[in-house]
Amino acid sequence: MVGALALAGCHRAPPPPTLGLFTTLPILWSEADGVSAQLAAPTRPHWAKAVLEEGRPLVPLDTLLHPETVGELVIAQPRPLEPAENVALDSWVRGGGHVLLFADPLLTSESRFALGDPRRPADTVLLGPILAHWGLALGEGRESAGTPFPVEAPGELAPLPGGPRDCRIEQAGLIAACHIGKGFVLIVADAALLGPSAGPDVAGRARSLRELMRRAFVH
Repeated sequence: MVGALALAGCHRAPPPPTLGLFTTLPILWSEADGVSAQLAAPTRPHWAKAVLEEGRPLVPLDTLLHPETVGELVIAQPRPLEPAENVALDSWVRGGGHVLLFADPLLTSESRFALGDPRRPADTVLLGPILAHWGLALGEGRESAGTPFPVEAPGELAPLPGGPRDCRIEQAGLIAACHIGKGFVLIVADAALLGPSAGPDVAGRARSLRELMRRAFVH
């Protein structure tokens, strides 16, 4: 009996990979002046948090120096990366890591914090070095008509001349699907999908986020 139980244990399904989240957006914590303010006037959890947590542990990250500590990674409107973080992220991806990256050159969602406040979500992304290393450039001002999910003043992804040819550009530059070494990165040139919303469009936003995650992580 003991042997049978041990054998059954050997065939137990592995735990789901942890999902790292690196972001300046108020997905895990609401925009408040501190813990006391959040306790005094608690807000409803961001809708995207529940989607990200579906079927896997969600791990907040404040640095990308050690992406190997998570199984998969969502980067959403991040702060500027340090040179060492660019190196670590690129190495992890090329070794087999998978990333869903939201990079908005002109974030339009409102914030209670003033410009220059470190608690404010990044109004633009400064990811030129890592995107260029992957053969891409991110610009502003593309048309937003006919997109598969809500966007607001989205950017445009384009291949760099002479750059690597392992990125497929979709939706007129809104999305880039890139095979980088053994890994994969799905890049969205807008972050409006992850904006706060209490209206009837939340279900649609959730479906779009799930589809993007499926594309990024099932390869």
